[in-house]
Amino acid sequence: MVGVAACGSVSSIKALWETRIQRRRQEEEQRGRPSRGGATGRLSVQVWEDQAVLARLREKLQTEDGRLVLRIEQEEWKNLPACLVRFVQVQEWQIHRTGLLKVPPFICSFQNLLVLDLSRNAITEIPQQIGKLTRLRELLLSYNRIRVVPEELGGCEILERLELAMNRDLKELPDQLRKLVRLQHLDLSMNDFVSLPDCVVALPALQWLDMGGNRLQQLPDDIHRMQMLQTLWLQRNELQILPENISRMSRLDTLVLSSNRLRDIPSLMEDMTNLRFVNFRDNPLIVDVSLPLRTEDGEDDREMFGRDFMLTYIQEKRRRAEPPPDG
Repeated sequence: MVGVAACGSVSSIKALWETRIQRRRQEEEQRGRPSRGGATGRLSVQVWEDQAVLARLREKLQTEDGRLVLRIEQEEWKNLPACLVRFVQVQEWQIHRTGLLKVPPFICSFQNLLVLDLSRNAITEIPQQIGKLTRLRELLLSYNRIRVVPEELGGCEILERLELAMNRDLKELPDQLRKLVRLQHLDLSMNDFVSLPDCVVALPALQWLDMGGNRLQQLPDDIHRMQMLQTLWLQRNELQILPENISRMSRLDTLVLSSNRLRDIPSLMEDMTNLRFVNFRDNPLIVDVSLPLRTEDGEDDREMFGRDFMLTYIQEKRRRAEPPPDG
C-alpha cells in the first residue's frame, strides 16, 4: 500500500478505503457483531488523506544550493494543509501559480525559513504570525491580491528583500516597518500609493526602491534621508514637481521619472555627480530643449531624456532666466 499512497490521488485512496470500511461493516453485521461506528471510519479516512497529501508534498522537496526547498508550481493548492508542519526543517518556499488564497497561520512553525516566495497566487491577507519568522531574509508576495500588510511584519528584523508589486489595492504600509533596519530591496510597484510611506523613507539600509505604476503626486521634502538609496524607480506616477532635496541623495545612481507630470527639473540636480542614469521621457517640461547630434553620420546612442538631457535642460533654463544684455 505504500506505493499506492505515494502515487495515487487522494480521491482514489479515499474511495478505496471507504469501500473497505463498508465491506467490513457488512461482514460484522452478518456475524452479528456491532459496527464500531462511522466516526472511526471517518478518522481512518482522514489519516489516509493526510498520508496521501504528505506523500505529494514530499515529492516537492528538493535541495538547492544547500537549502531544503519546497517547490510547487502550476498545481492547484488553494489552501495548504496543516500536515505541512511535518516539514518544519524547510528553509525556502517557492509556491507559484497555485491559486493559493492565504498564507497559513502555521507559517510561524517554520523557524528555519529564510525565503518565502508566494508570488503569482491569489493571496488576500498576510497573517500576523509572519512576524515570528525571525530568520526570514526574503519575502516575495508580488502579483497577489493583498490589501493590508500587518504591523507584525516589522518583527522580521533581518529581512533584506520585500516584494509586494502588483497587488493593485495596496495603498499604505504600517509605520512599524521602519524596524526593518536591514531591508535593502523594496518593490511596491503597480499598487495604489498616493504618497511615499514615512516608514519607507526611514529605512536606513534601503538601496533599491521601485514605486513605479502608483498614483504618487509628490515626494517628501526629506527624501534625502534615504542616504543609502542607489536606485529609485518612479515611472508612471502623477508627480508634478521634484523636491530640491533630491539633489542631496549622494549615492543615487539610477533615477527613472518617465511618464509623470513633471514641468521642471530642479537646477541643483546638476550637482548629482554619481547619477549615471536618469530618464525624464514623457513629461510636460516647460523648457523645450534638444540635444545636438554627436556623430557625423547623424546617429546618437544617448538616452534622449537622460543625464545629458537633464544638464542641457538646466543650462538652457538658466540662460533664459538671465536678463537680456543692455543694448
